[in-house]
Amino acid sequence: MERSKAMMMAVAAVGLALVLMVPQADATRYIVGGGGIGWTTNVNYTVWARGKHFYNGDWLFFVYDRNQMNVLEVNKTDYESCNADHPLHNWTTGAGRDVVPLNVTRHYYFISGKGFCYGGMKLAVRVENPPPPPKAAPLNEKSGSSPSSIVYRGQLVLPAAFAIASLWDAFVRIW
Repeated sequence: MERSKAMMMAVAAVGLALVLMVPQADATRYIVGGGGIGWTTNVNYTVWARGKHFYNGDWLFFVYDRNQMNVLEVNKTDYESCNADHPLHNWTTGAGRDVVPLNVTRHYYFISGKGFCYGGMKLAVRVENPPPPPKAAPLNEKSGSSPSSIVYRGQLVLPAAFAIASLWDAFVRIW
C-alpha cells in the first residue's frame, strides 16, 4: 500500500515537472470601452479599438446596463446598417457582464440592438494569430555559454530539482 502511494507521488511529481516546462501563452481580457466606461452610448468604439491587437484566445468583456442594452454578434452588412434582426450570436446573458471568446481568426462585428447601435454602440475587431516569439539574440562566443547550457539552466533545472526532490521524498517514506 505504501509502495503504490509512493509511486503515485512520483508520477505526480514528474507530471508537475512536465507542466512547468510547457511554455505559457497569455490571453488578454479587454473591457470593451475601458474600465470606467464600458458598453454604453456616445462612445466611439472604433477609436477605442484602434491601436489594439486582438489575438486568437483573447476575450472581450462587455459591461453594460442589463435592463436596456444587449450584445449581438452580426455580419458586416448588419453591422454597417445597425440591423439587429438576424444576429449570428446573441451574447447577452442577462447579467450585463458578458464575455466573448475570440477563438477564431477573423473579423468580429458587435452591435447593441434596441436602437442603441445608432448611438454608436457597435464594435468591429479583427482577430489574428499571435506573433511568433522573439528570436534569441546570438550568443557571444567569448562568454563560454553554449545555447544548450542556457536552455538547460532555464528550462530543466527547476523542474528537474522538483522531480528529484519528490522522488527522494517518496524513496525516504518507503524505507
